[in-house]
Amino acid sequence: MHTAGSFHDRQTLTNTTEVSSFEISSLSQITVSVILGLLILTTVIGNLFVIAAIMIEKNLHSVGNYLVLSLAVADLMVACLVMPLSAVYEVTHEWKLDPELCDVWTSCDVLCCTASILHLLAIAMDRYWAITQVNYAQQRSRRRIGVLILSAWCVALVVSVAPVFGWKDAEFKRRIEVEKRCLLSQDLAYQIFATCSSFYLPLVVILILYWKIFQVARKRIRHKPGSKAIIVLKNTHSTTETCPNSPQKSSINTNGITSTSPGGITRLVALAKRDHKQRRESIQSRRERKAAKTLVIITGVFVICWLPFFVMALLMPICSSCELSDMLFSFFLWLGYINSMLNPIIYTIFSPDFQNAFKRILCGKKRTVISRPT
Repeated sequence: MHTAGSFHDRQTLTNTTEVSSFEISSLSQITVSVILGLLILTTVIGNLFVIAAIMIEKNLHSVGNYLVLSLAVADLMVACLVMPLSAVYEVTHEWKLDPELCDVWTSCDVLCCTASILHLLAIAMDRYWAITQVNYAQQRSRRRIGVLILSAWCVALVVSVAPVFGWKDAEFKRRIEVEKRCLLSQDLAYQIFATCSSFYLPLVVILILYWKIFQVARKRIRHKPGSKAIIVLKNTHSTTETCPNSPQKSSINTNGITSTSPGGITRLVALAKRDHKQRRESIQSRRERKAAKTLVIITGVFVICWLPFFVMALLMPICSSCELSDMLFSFFLWLGYINSMLNPIIYTIFSPDFQNAFKRILCGKKRTVISRPT
């Protein structure tokens, strides 16, 4: 009886443990599903807002915004074509669909994500030309922007379809059918080609361009023309010195200081110069910090989101024993996807036109038109 009771107790404990682990597993699946669903929904809404704003608002119908529009389309495709199936894969922990669908999904993944990254490069190039060429903003042609957009999509297409035409590793089919894992081709040559085309080369060029943009902006900030107040004081000083028959007493009030002699005026001019220099340096430093902050946010978010994944992508075919855990792999992958959610925020938040457009879309306010008297 004691043995039977012990066996019954062990069986009950085992069943309880299985139920408990099942509940934990179900709870984790629900949590992951909700989090990933919210990420997908936010990415879709954010990019739809950008597309709607550019399509509806006439003041956003500029040639430069075509790049932002195409970027939003690429990020929307990431959210609609790539992220949902990736979310299902994360929740089920295995690939239950056909190998052919795995090919299609990975190709869409590479196409959309690479296009998104290359659009960031195109935007950096456009901004560099705009700040280094005086008349570029007026001369920016649809043809040049169209070439940038077409180039981004063409390079992304070439990188994405290469595995479909046979550039795969020998284990590709076995991974899907036996291990139930859907991964992009792990052929080392392809990974070097794909990661360099999709990330490493664009990253280097983006960093160089934004560094040059900051240098040019910094130089322009420091060479802004001086204040008219100093010119007025200089002219007053010159008049006093060139009129020897005029009375010595002259009243100029600057910052509460009154002068009654040419020597006092000289001191006032010196004080005004010093105060202006301090104010100018303060404005310069604020503008430089703002410019640096903007560029750091743009490049920093891009690097943080994509660098871990592409380091992992290049490391996996080189070192088979260095393979990361499934959880870390998923985290790096979705961190890259999050870049598509952040892009519409980063590339519009600094624009008052986009801010006003979003407010009008959200609040339903119409643009106020001031009628001129006839």
